[in-house]
Amino acid sequence: MKVYTKTGDRGKTSLVGGKRVSKGDLRLDAYGTADELISHIGLLRDEDMVKSYKQQLITIQNQLMVCSSHLASDNSDIIQQLPIVDNEDIIALEKEIDHLDKSLPPLNSFILPGGHSTVSICHIARTVCRRAERLIVQLDSEFAVNEIIIKYFNRLSDYLFVLARKLSSDLNAEEIAWKP
Repeated sequence: MKVYTKTGDRGKTSLVGGKRVSKGDLRLDAYGTADELISHIGLLRDEDMVKSYKQQLITIQNQLMVCSSHLASDNSDIIQQLPIVDNEDIIALEKEIDHLDKSLPPLNSFILPGGHSTVSICHIARTVCRRAERLIVQLDSEFAVNEIIIKYFNRLSDYLFVLARKLSSDLNAEEIAWKP
């Protein structure tokens, strides 16, 4: 199988299910941004960190691939055959957030991202996650999106925020409070 098919040379592509759409279609923007997030999380995973964080990030990348496959599908029969993230995946993120947060000082203000390149990569992933979430919510107003996908992206951005704080702590990086 060749990487190039030439079928997209006129600005069209196929959704899972076969429907041809513009590469400017909102569905592509949503699952393309999820793909961008998967890549940023891969970059984050390549950083020096605790092995359990890396394992969690691999799980998240896999779940994001599942979400992307749903966002790229135009056929409800196909969607029903795909794996799905479920409430247990949300609960797992919440438990991990709570676990990481236990060892962190209380947050009394917004913080400025930075302090270490690993922390910055995590914050970039968080902001891309938020953008993906906004696009998915917008997509949901045109095409029904399983609400668990929206919930997963929302909780994932929370997880990435707490992970960034935990990485700051682990790396002895300074957390700088925003002072308006």
